[in-house]
Amino acid sequence: MTETARKMEADLCTWIGREAAAEEMIPVIGRLYRENNVVTSVHGRSLINQSVVGLLKLHRWARQIDSEELALEETLPILKALDSLQLGAASIDIARLNEKFRSQGAGRALEEFLRDELAPIVGQRGADPRPSTDVVLYGFGRIGRLVARILIEHSGGGHGLRLRAIVVRKGSENDLVKRASLLRRDSVHGPFEGTITVDEENNTILANGTLIQVIYSDNPANVDYTAYGIKDAVVVDNTGKWRDDAGLSQHLESKGVARVLLTAPGKGSLPNIVHGINHGDITAEDRIVTAASCTTNAITPVLKAINDKYGVVHGHVETVHSFTNDQNLTDNFHKGDRRGRSAALNMVLTETGAAKAVAKALPELAGKLTGNAIRVPTPDVSMAILNLSLERETTKHEVNTYLRDISLHSDLRKQIDYIASPEVVSTDFVGSRRAGIVDGLATISNGKNLVLYVWYDNEFGYSCQVVRVLEEMAGVNAPSFPTEGATPAEGAVRPAEDLLATTR
Repeated sequence: MTETARKMEADLCTWIGREAAAEEMIPVIGRLYRENNVVTSVHGRSLINQSVVGLLKLHRWARQIDSEELALEETLPILKALDSLQLGAASIDIARLNEKFRSQGAGRALEEFLRDELAPIVGQRGADPRPSTDVVLYGFGRIGRLVARILIEHSGGGHGLRLRAIVVRKGSENDLVKRASLLRRDSVHGPFEGTITVDEENNTILANGTLIQVIYSDNPANVDYTAYGIKDAVVVDNTGKWRDDAGLSQHLESKGVARVLLTAPGKGSLPNIVHGINHGDITAEDRIVTAASCTTNAITPVLKAINDKYGVVHGHVETVHSFTNDQNLTDNFHKGDRRGRSAALNMVLTETGAAKAVAKALPELAGKLTGNAIRVPTPDVSMAILNLSLERETTKHEVNTYLRDISLHSDLRKQIDYIASPEVVSTDFVGSRRAGIVDGLATISNGKNLVLYVWYDNEFGYSCQVVRVLEEMAGVNAPSFPTEGATPAEGAVRPAEDLLATTR
């Protein structure tokens, strides 16, 4: 046998072994989720419902943290040990937990280390102190259906957020079947992961065990949700029809509604919340909250990171945005300027309030930003170009390394992602759960002048931010582990410009 043949056989055997390890992980991951309400992840990427290849790709992706990909022979024992500890509800990052064990294990056996690290939930056997909060989706368009997918995915053992109903205007006699079909199939985001059953007699959709009541109404003030066993619900208004206090307050007149979340920028004094930035400002007295816009969510975390370290004197935000449903497919009348022209054939210059809206979440940037937008013929994923004048000088390498570190080890790691690949294009970011992804290779730095390119899935990434705000309003966040100290060992971090990452 030649050396090449021996290497081929060895590589194949290694791959088969890794496949076997990943196959062994799947039932453990599922059991932790179903029986213990434990969500496992690799640097924020969920392991729930992943395939064998999906698990292998996540372990491979982790090489952007260390010089080598995450080893299954290290993570499999961690998962098995977690399974034996009878844990209570939690979110556990096994990659960061492994890093902490390697750097701070201090000679302890793995199970001993895990018992110490996870002491608050050890022996709790699925105990989940979180309250259950009913959620109603008012409207079932692009954002409504994606929020529904995320809520169904997060349903777990029934604690936390519970999607109970959607409210729509009846469009046809087979309306329910069509609504279910749109949930089941999506041209951009792919098929629904699971099974969907329609009960036309009772107007319900059963999706992966989540029973959703479909309610037909064209008046937000006259729905009796208590008739369906729904109480103290948070209504997520994703119609965009009402954006001020007076309009959204109509929901509060319906029986069974406690609070309202708008999936658009609010008007007047309504709090505009960008999760990761000012979600801590939400109080029990805030009965109506808005989740701002997709662009505001994409740029505000990055702007905060830059302003904290370098200071922003002023800047301009140019958004290259995928077309949306309010534009015309072919030229036709539209009350908005330029939006009557075909979205599929044109770049359409339009306005955006995202730059000004940043100040609602980051008051220190008030009056410092201008903005504009160009709608382009793509169905999803947009890009924000931040042209900033800074208080102090920096370099491309310095700012990229800083933003990459922020994306991995800061309180903004759920909002900011980082990538440095010369081959990525917009479709590579479909399905990203981060609010925005910094494209490191595109960064331009010249003294105090800085240009950043930030990709964002303006549908799914934004919907993830909406759900995070919803969790904050309901107070249903599970404890997260490891709590601290989980950073790569010195010398393990690769230069920012050498990194390749996936975003799914």
